[in-house]
Amino acid sequence: MQTELREQIEFALDTIRPYLEADGGNVRIVELTEDKVLKIEMLGNCGSCPMSSMTLKAGVEEAIKRAIPEITRVEAVNLTIV
Repeated sequence: MQTELREQIEFALDTIRPYLEADGGNVRIVELTEDKVLKIEMLGNCGSCPMSSMTLKAGVEEAIKRAIPEITRVEAVNLTIV
């Protein structure tokens, strides 16, 4: 992953981290695929919370796509979204 792009992603994640941390969670970048799908890991309480899929889509993905529109999708590697 390009250094500049990774920094943009981290900056976007930093805008929502305080909300995740307030609930005992966090997020970590796993990889960015060639087709611009960002794979992340939900950490702490975010990895086991029943609302994690909503947090992923409405919080994390929204913040990332707003800051870096070329990212097509955000997926959590450790969540099973039903």
